[in-house]
Amino acid sequence: MRRERGGGQRLRRRQRQNPPIGPEEQGFTFALAGNQNSGKTTLFNQLTGARQHVGNFPGVTVDQKVGDILRLKGAHLVDLPGIYSVRPYTSEELITRDYILNQRPDALINIVDATNIQRNLYLTLQLLEMRIPTVLALNMMDEVRANGGHIDVEALSEGLGIPVVPISASRNEGLEELLHQARRVAEERILPQRMDFCGPGPVHRCIHAVSHVIEDHADQHRFPSRFAATKLIEGDDALACRLGLDDNERELIEHSVVEMETECGMDRNEALADMRYSFIQELCERSVRYGEQNRERRRSEAIDRLLTHRVLAIPVFFAIMLVIFYLTFNVVCAWLSDLLAQGIDGVAAAVDHALTDFGLNPVVHSLIIDGAFAGVGSVLSFLPLIVVLFFFLSVLEDTGYMARIAFVMDKPLRRIGLSGRSIVPMLIGFGCTVPAILSTRTLSSARDRRMTILLTPFMSCSAKIPIYAVFAAAFFGGNSALVMLVLYLLGVALGIGMAHLGNHTLFKGTSAPFVLELPNYRFPSLKSVAILLWEKARDFITRAFTVIFLATLVVWFLQSFDLRMNPVTDSADSLLAGLGRLLTPLFAPLGVRDWRLTTALVSGLTAKEAVVSTLGVLLAVPMAELPVALQGLFTPLSAASYLVFVLLYTPCVAAIATMKKELESGWATLVAVIGQCLFAWLVAWLVYLLGGLVV
Repeated sequence: MRRERGGGQRLRRRQRQNPPIGPEEQGFTFALAGNQNSGKTTLFNQLTGARQHVGNFPGVTVDQKVGDILRLKGAHLVDLPGIYSVRPYTSEELITRDYILNQRPDALINIVDATNIQRNLYLTLQLLEMRIPTVLALNMMDEVRANGGHIDVEALSEGLGIPVVPISASRNEGLEELLHQARRVAEERILPQRMDFCGPGPVHRCIHAVSHVIEDHADQHRFPSRFAATKLIEGDDALACRLGLDDNERELIEHSVVEMETECGMDRNEALADMRYSFIQELCERSVRYGEQNRERRRSEAIDRLLTHRVLAIPVFFAIMLVIFYLTFNVVCAWLSDLLAQGIDGVAAAVDHALTDFGLNPVVHSLIIDGAFAGVGSVLSFLPLIVVLFFFLSVLEDTGYMARIAFVMDKPLRRIGLSGRSIVPMLIGFGCTVPAILSTRTLSSARDRRMTILLTPFMSCSAKIPIYAVFAAAFFGGNSALVMLVLYLLGVALGIGMAHLGNHTLFKGTSAPFVLELPNYRFPSLKSVAILLWEKARDFITRAFTVIFLATLVVWFLQSFDLRMNPVTDSADSLLAGLGRLLTPLFAPLGVRDWRLTTALVSGLTAKEAVVSTLGVLLAVPMAELPVALQGLFTPLSAASYLVFVLLYTPCVAAIATMKKELESGWATLVAVIGQCLFAWLVAWLVYLLGGLVV
């Protein structure tokens, strides 16, 4: 085993004597690992700035952020998912473990919340077993000092066998020293000094017995034998298969584990956890002096008396979200979207005038103005909505409030197979499905993420409100508000029912344990918020000029040409109208028998507001007279059936494109879209059938 040269005192002298980092550094790949809410995102943003890109880890939808470290030329930093252990309960834990073992980064930067050091060091001990050059970043030291606490960094470094650097990521303190140490351990391949975290006893004997059994297998797969031994003791069957253990070796391991459990009086997981926490407690007794009063914790507990109250927590949360929605949709975005729309309209008018003066072919002219500008322009009007909404959500996340909401909502949502974190995307879905699907990235489980993505379209987005308003005014008179409320509640009820059904069919399985640490309330990092908003805006603009742009061009083509590819002057002769007539027999059981009504549903794929505008164009009436015109095409019952179908059928093309990106599967997205349309038809048919029996 390679040992670091010199003791703790010498280590600290070398840290102080490191020269400034030069501009020509060798390229390294560092991995950033740590608990959730430990300041990992803030540290990542401080080290990389805007020089980062977001992708996905292979085979999963979990974000993989990779950035160029600003102060180390050619060095890259990979932000691993926030986890509490490397026992693979969740996809995030599995990703972190496999990345470190398979990719073998040059060094690990393990960030630890110094205000909650004992809990955070549990992950540290597991990372040290993986035998990767490691530096521990002791974050939030400014809060420790402010509370009158003290941490002996040298004693902590000596006890763990790795360099320990005190930092404050939010204040940009200690980061230069952190990079010096990360570069040094990477250059010299300095492995952690310590491998054992337990004294003589049954746990010690069991680990060494299992290590001896699997040593050859571990070496063959380049796995650290001690790490593999602890995972096998914990019952990691996937790792046992990966190592290729035979039945005899498995029996030897099980015999050692049973013997350990008998001597300890604890099961295997309790014994290993007790071993680690006993070591951590002894280490902290030597190196940590806690402050007499923790102002942040005292302040957080006072706020939590209201925000996590058994009765008031949920009403307060809905009130906060209501305020956010009001500010987003009625105050901020109202004028921002109008301003952006005016700008797009101004550019479109100028281009239209220039093309007219140029005498461009009318078909190409229509393609540019009616296709590109009208299609992409209408989608870009959602950009202020997405940016503003994610601004508020990122502030709630950074302050620590979202962790409380996940805790409060976990119990009721777990009954239908979802995590407490799923409540946020569901609520955002009432505003817009696109940011709702994007916000599922905050969910820790890939299973919960997929279920929530498929659930969000059941929430009535704001784009459907014009449709509800027009039909309610036409057919339900003074009961308009009641009709809209019923539609909203129906969407929620059916979504919950589908989630419950999915929990017992497609998404059947063991839910990941809900492990959540409630951090102290803190002021959000403006830099982190700004980077997040830039990422969301960039992703949306990219989609607007790719998938969404192509989809709008397809709709323009269908509206502009007939079956013989001749330009049409009357939209009733277009391919889109023909498609509407082709689909009309399918909607006859719902009481919908006019091709113009089904054509409006097809155009609603671009944006749900297009249903109303298309009906106005096809019926050749001003928008103010549309409710009267619709009365000749519907009965109140068929209108109700039509509204139910609008409520439940597939969302707009922007949401479909987002769904495809998050599910990372075109086939899964296609099946979801077809399934939503079939389900919408079935429910609308039941409404029409049962309503006919009652009426």
